[in-house]
Amino acid sequence: MIFRVLRWIGLTLLAGLTLLVASSCTMLGLNYASLETANKAAPIPPLDVARLQTPEGRAAGMRMLEDTLYGPWPVGLPVSVGDWRVVNPDYLEGRGTLEEVDITIGEGPGARTFQLVAAFPAAAAANPLVISQTFSSNCATFPEQPVMSEDGDPCTARDNGPMVNFIVTQLFGEYIAEAPVGLYFDAGFVYASFHAGDFIPDSAALAPGAMAGLGAEVNPTGTLMAWAYAFSAAMDVLESDPRVDTNHTSVMGHSRHGKSAMLAAIWDPRIEAVIAHQSGFAGSALSRSQTGETLARMVKTYPHWLAPGAKAYAANPDLLPFDQHLLLALVAPRRLFLGNARRDVWSDPNSSFRAAEAASAMWEAYGKPGLGQGGMQAFDPSHGLVWWLRVGGHSIVDDDIPAFIAFLKARPMPSATSSPGELPSIAAPG
Repeated sequence: MIFRVLRWIGLTLLAGLTLLVASSCTMLGLNYASLETANKAAPIPPLDVARLQTPEGRAAGMRMLEDTLYGPWPVGLPVSVGDWRVVNPDYLEGRGTLEEVDITIGEGPGARTFQLVAAFPAAAAANPLVISQTFSSNCATFPEQPVMSEDGDPCTARDNGPMVNFIVTQLFGEYIAEAPVGLYFDAGFVYASFHAGDFIPDSAALAPGAMAGLGAEVNPTGTLMAWAYAFSAAMDVLESDPRVDTNHTSVMGHSRHGKSAMLAAIWDPRIEAVIAHQSGFAGSALSRSQTGETLARMVKTYPHWLAPGAKAYAANPDLLPFDQHLLLALVAPRRLFLGNARRDVWSDPNSSFRAAEAASAMWEAYGKPGLGQGGMQAFDPSHGLVWWLRVGGHSIVDDDIPAFIAFLKARPMPSATSSPGELPSIAAPG
């Protein structure tokens, strides 16, 4: 008996260490992110806020993102949708329904299909919407619900088995896989999500071929931009649903999916608000920063996330004509929540805050409240650009969800309602 126990402990520790190393999402040790920003360099080059508010300036900024790190937004890539299937008509003991729909992106033999799962509150009124992009399969996000699994059959168990799921949640938080749908229902939201890897695999070996085979005139060349387009496809599905308040639609993602959530908002003006939690490098962290993961390490570990040409900039970030404060600024005037944690040095909260400081002027130019005062430990969910810092590491934990919901419920603000009409009208950049 004792040998079985020791073997189980050994396997658990080995699995935990393997997940830590394989994830490349966290930094071993007990480091804390510095809260000092005044003694560090400001992001360069400074933003030309007035120009970014013009159609030509906004288009030029978007083209810089495409031509350097992210590759093209796949404008015109076909999206087709199946019929909704009711998975559970009495979801959460009758509080709502759980439904799913097939979304196909692309055309021809390389078109890719994934399932969007949505939980609709039972109330008849249209409700605000939050769309999340997940690391785990729909089986893990909606445990014990017969949503469709990756093999095309109804789920009968959690994604990777109880031991692996236990390890993952201990390392990356209770909500890294399972969605706290009940809490979103309490706040009056429709909650929808999809597994990004079901569309384009999170694999350096498989992702390039999957993107190249989508069959459009313009295919994505980096998975972050492809996943961003999947957010937009989900919007296509839900914007016509009478149960959704299309004036209040949000996207959210953690880590790599926080990066894609911001890209989606830049290219899709229907998105009103973004939660980008611990988005790190190629997200809100400054590319020129040498703290944490760094752009060079990220591109080496996950070369498929960005366009092939990004390697040159990762090797020498000084070649970039912008830094990530431009990415943040292009989300404005839509509301943006940037989540962070003190021990998540890998995602570099300090440089993320400096990027937010530099981008705040963009919200202010639109007449919206920007970052505000108080430094990295201040939190005001009512602002247009919101900063959240908690204890702990790279994860989604209990403390995060109330902060997310406070941000979502703080709008619309009478003096700061964002809408697609406030964005300069531009032709979609190619």
